[in-house]
Amino acid sequence: MAGPRSGNRLAALDGLRLLAALMVVFYHYVALAKPWGHDTGTIFPVTRVAAQYGWLGVEIFFLISGFVICMSVWGRTLGEFAVSRVSRLFPAYWAGILLTTLVIKMWPEVDSFPGLDRVINNLSMLQSGNNSPDVDPVYWTLFVELKFYLIMVAVVWFGVTYRNCLILCGVWTAAAALAPALNTPLLSAFAMPQYAPFFIAGIVFHLMRRHGQNAVLWALVAVQLVLAQRYIDYRMATSLGKAVAAALPSWPARLVIVAGFALVGAIALGAFDRIRWRWLTTAGTLTYPLYLIHLNIGMTLIHHFRNRVPAPALVLSVTALMLVTAWLIHRVVERPLGKWLRTVMRKGVDDARRHMAPRRKPARQPEAPVRVPVPAAASRTAGSATSDEVERTITLSR
Repeated sequence: MAGPRSGNRLAALDGLRLLAALMVVFYHYVALAKPWGHDTGTIFPVTRVAAQYGWLGVEIFFLISGFVICMSVWGRTLGEFAVSRVSRLFPAYWAGILLTTLVIKMWPEVDSFPGLDRVINNLSMLQSGNNSPDVDPVYWTLFVELKFYLIMVAVVWFGVTYRNCLILCGVWTAAAALAPALNTPLLSAFAMPQYAPFFIAGIVFHLMRRHGQNAVLWALVAVQLVLAQRYIDYRMATSLGKAVAAALPSWPARLVIVAGFALVGAIALGAFDRIRWRWLTTAGTLTYPLYLIHLNIGMTLIHHFRNRVPAPALVLSVTALMLVTAWLIHRVVERPLGKWLRTVMRKGVDDARRHMAPRRKPARQPEAPVRVPVPAAASRTAGSATSDEVERTITLSR
């Protein structure tokens, strides 16, 4: 059975992306003590319990990313893929770094000024690779995404086909499952056992959307869902601290992951294709800048006004302000700078292709016939031959 075509932007996927971003914002603003100066159990006695699982929005992001990146590389060359990713990621990221640095420089309440060297290093987005701290703690996910893009580069290099995507999913699943036992740092760094199940499942869901569902694809999804459960306790401990994580049940986190898989699967199979609300598409474009700016800036605002504004109103106000700021970054920075980057990089890619193409040897020109001068005496002799002699010469030559 053929699946629905994936040419159009999926509003439901944008809606899920917004939900995942708000989960992360909710977790940082309500569950963590840092912006409030003390434990939030007395401030949000009920909502804090739900907020403690909001970090799972990152896992949902990775699931969506697997789907979207597989969709975006289809039919593209390596250069086109690089242009699309750089022009998409860096404009809002640079704006987020500069805005976050400005805020914590002026109001060092939840974090201190990181220093010029650290800021400059962060502009590359490669700071995690050289063990340099992030200007904002949420940037750690960007390095995970970059490693996923490098993995997808291999598929683009060999050709983005159904077969090659299946091979990638199989090889990556095996590498992620074996990496902890093999204890090889390089393999673990790129196999990413904690997050690979979400990326791989997203790729498989896109294959379902493009080519239709079958038993092999569903088996791959089931394996990823099982493998994703392996690291829930680890993620709870790193997100909340070991003591808090030990006191919380893990079943809500498992339920959220199952729900995320189910929703992306339903989107892949076309269950929400009738949803075409424009505001969801707009909301989807805001999730990336919102994610980049919400933590240190939002926490600083909460910390600054925590004793002046009621806590629920403060959380809602700061969240709304972050959404408006994200929209401004999208319109004022992301769109124009992204367009300029695409133009410049496409020209650069075209120039590189032109210079790297093997030069053809010029076609060999046919040689001009060589004229041998005939002596005048011989010419006269030939001219004095009778017509009978010429006829006999032609007959003999045949």
